[in-house]
Amino acid sequence: MSQFTINPSALAGRRRLLKGGLALSILSLGGITGCARAEPSGRTAANANTSSAAGPVMIAVYNDQGARVGLKEVARITKSPAAWQDQLSEQAYHITRESGTERPYTGQYYDAPPSHGLYACVCCDTALYDSDTQFHSGTGWPSFYQPIDDHNVTEHSDHSFGTTRTEIACTRCAAHIGHVFADGPEPTGLRYCMNAAAMVFHPIG
Repeated sequence: MSQFTINPSALAGRRRLLKGGLALSILSLGGITGCARAEPSGRTAANANTSSAAGPVMIAVYNDQGARVGLKEVARITKSPAAWQDQLSEQAYHITRESGTERPYTGQYYDAPPSHGLYACVCCDTALYDSDTQFHSGTGWPSFYQPIDDHNVTEHSDHSFGTTRTEIACTRCAAHIGHVFADGPEPTGLRYCMNAAAMVFHPIG
């Protein structure tokens, strides 16, 4: 597995953006709490893939051994609601296509896996996170301190439920995966709080 490296200047800029718009609140969704701690506010998308809702996108591709092959321009994946419903479980559809949230401590990945591997989008299998960046956040949702590559996730400002959060979506198919918060560990200080049902784990080795 090749190690994913962070550009220090880019990281510093990202942390300034997060801390500059920090707002503290607790989100309650039918009794669900804990996945909305320190919240970055008003942040815009972090990569060029959000400039258009049509046309191809650039993503980082990984092989079966978890090594980064390189960047590749691929077609966006768009399907009708009925087609997504045929492909996904009821829970995965609600989360990824309707921006739902699973109950804490119910997803199979909230605990770090026993083996190394990559987490991919349940809708299109785009690589999203390396298990080496997963940590125990105490929230009951799988948490990571960085995505596997900035090209593979897209950020949006989410103003639902009377608060502002930064949504994380799959770049290739626009699936809702979770949110990112500014209360994570070093080296990034970020907590990517994801829904387990929005991902599939591919063990390596």
